[in-house]
Amino acid sequence: MTKNSTSSNSSAWTGMVPVDDTALAVTDTGGPGMPVVYLNGQFATQGYWRRVIADLGTGWRHITFDERARGKSKRSADYSFEAAVRDVDAVLAARGVDRALVVGWSYGAVVGAHWAERNPERAVGAVLVDGAFPYDWLDEAMERRIRKLFRRLGWFMPLLRPTGLTPRMTAAQQADSNIELGRLSRERELGPVLGDITVPVRYVVASGTSFGSRGDDQERIRTGLDAVTAGNPNIRISAKVASNHGALLKKDFRAIADAVREVAALDGGEH
Repeated sequence: MTKNSTSSNSSAWTGMVPVDDTALAVTDTGGPGMPVVYLNGQFATQGYWRRVIADLGTGWRHITFDERARGKSKRSADYSFEAAVRDVDAVLAARGVDRALVVGWSYGAVVGAHWAERNPERAVGAVLVDGAFPYDWLDEAMERRIRKLFRRLGWFMPLLRPTGLTPRMTAAQQADSNIELGRLSRERELGPVLGDITVPVRYVVASGTSFGSRGDDQERIRTGLDAVTAGNPNIRISAKVASNHGALLKKDFRAIADAVREVAALDGGEH
């Protein structure tokens, strides 16, 4: 067994993984390659990763899943951040994976950072895609804006649920999740987590705005990464791409795939 063999060979599988009071829709391409688990944006689904997966190809074992009440996964009474981190463990355990490289976008980047920091023996490394920036962007005024935004969107979200484009969560639940993310992203909260990571981490950073941001808000938030890369030699920026937050998985998937290859190579992989 090579260092690159972090799990036993497995057949391709798609199905539901029971966890807590819910069940998660999981897709596992199987095979003997290095396992890569993909962590979605806050209200996104596993389909967003298809271009990254296609670019990496069949030499990897790709594991994707829909978070609670997203995509084809079932509803839950718990949409907390800690539940999201536990779900990574549940999916990997269900698929018999001991070590994996985590790739997270946006909300998933924060989940991936926490999981990598807590599991240094199980994490090959992490690729964090335009997320996990320690920055104090949440204040009382922003919290009110978030709640108002989701109340305004709440009336038509149920109309989109059959398409899979919106989560099966209430507007209040979505607002609570977003506000929790803001609290977890504060420098005093996220900074120490990133500072304690001992495995290779590569960031792919977008440009411009994201949904709900104003002016140069998003670029200022990204400056929170400067202190992280200065303080932890394990963490580097792999690429700063031209696409904005919402478009980079579609337009700059190659940069993400290249960052995955970069992290894998540091583990002694042959990809």
